[in-house]
Amino acid sequence: QVQLVESGGGLVQAGGSLRLSCAASGNTFSINYIGWFRQAPGKQRELVAAIRGDGDTNYADSVKGRFTISRDNAKNTVYLQMNSLKPEDTADYYCNARRLNTAYEAWGQGTQVTVSS
Repeated sequence: QVQLVESGGGLVQAGGSLRLSCAASGNTFSINYIGWFRQAPGKQRELVAAIRGDGDTNYADSVKGRFTISRDNAKNTVYLQMNSLKPEDTADYYCNARRLNTAYEAWGQGTQVTVSS
């Protein structure tokens, strides 16, 4: 099993920055995908950014150029650097770990991000 703990959320003004962290523990050696998802009130959960075992990344169009996903393998931690934040980025942000081509996945408990205008 893999356990994920997110941190770094908070309240920030529009134009500001936050860095989210997703710390993984447990049986992490076979995880080859980490994604950041978000869910705003009344909306479906959506993918924000993801990073694969080979380092390949992808981003939602709405965050390209503003958000950067990265990882520190030594710390088993994936980061989401969020710059130029907008009120529409307000949501609960969740970390998701997967073993691609299997049904296994794990979710963190989420961290709240609120961007004021």
